[in-house]
Amino acid sequence: MTTQQLEASREAAQFVSELTKRLVQNIETVIIGKTLVITSALTALLSEGHVLLEDVPGVAKTVLAKSIARTIGCNFQRVQCTPDLLPSDITGISMFNQKLGEFEFRPGPAFANIMLADELNRATPRTQSALLECMAEGQLTIDNTTHRLARPFMVFATQNPIEYEGTFPLPEAQLDRFCMRLRVGYPDERTEYLMLERLRMAHPVDALHAVVSVADIARAQEMVKTIYVHEEIRSYIVRLVRSTRGHQEIAIGASPRASLALFRAAQVSAAMRGWDYVLPDFIKILAPAILEHRIVLKPEARLQQRTAADIIWEIVEKTPAPSLRGEKACAT
Repeated sequence: MTTQQLEASREAAQFVSELTKRLVQNIETVIIGKTLVITSALTALLSEGHVLLEDVPGVAKTVLAKSIARTIGCNFQRVQCTPDLLPSDITGISMFNQKLGEFEFRPGPAFANIMLADELNRATPRTQSALLECMAEGQLTIDNTTHRLARPFMVFATQNPIEYEGTFPLPEAQLDRFCMRLRVGYPDERTEYLMLERLRMAHPVDALHAVVSVADIARAQEMVKTIYVHEEIRSYIVRLVRSTRGHQEIAIGASPRASLALFRAAQVSAAMRGWDYVLPDFIKILAPAILEHRIVLKPEARLQQRTAADIIWEIVEKTPAPSLRGEKACAT
């Protein structure tokens, strides 16, 4: 690693860690006691990834997405998914302009910086598939014309894991495009008490103001790519992901897209902490959120009430991590 590259890595770590502090502090004025969830969502954002929020109703899944959008002052669009929602309701549609005598394209909510697809599993598979191209490639092809989406671009999707009537389970190809699957969880007693006080007159998200710009986020997304990742840690990521493919209880293992997501998220996680290089512990912390939703268990494993979370944790514990600490993990 050259001196110039090392300086760029250190500059990225300083910039991203300061940016993250401002973002988290601002969002925590609305969402109390969920620092880990907020940080994880921001990790996905700076990784240029997408987040699937899977939890019971009323735990602030939608509020989290709105708070992040308001905090960076970006274009935010929300779509309530229903069985009659059409793909064009997400992507946009070409309409005939009688005055001009020609068709003109009217962009849909997918052309926002952050799009929230609320209860995505209530949309039909045809409508769900409208998101595949934009989530993977940052573009949409409509009427044989390719449209580039705004940067940064992120999809937040929510789904209720306990209600199945009138829903369409997300296929593996769709799930694989989400960088992380997160669960917000119920607040503790003290946090719920404080929430009642804060919401007594108005919702705090309505008063939330931007503390960073869209340009700052785009810059951070580029800068994190300079964070150093030792070759042994790269090998560790590959071994960890490949372990899901030959596991006796897993029918379909994680894809190479999971390796890329884990690699980039580890760079972001290091930068958020002010580190200019990645440690193995960052991989262990990130692995469950990035890998759980990407694997399909065999029927016999489900019959034994085994969960994806259980198996991923076992894989993480059994896969030898490189013993890199301090200077051994960095480029110098």
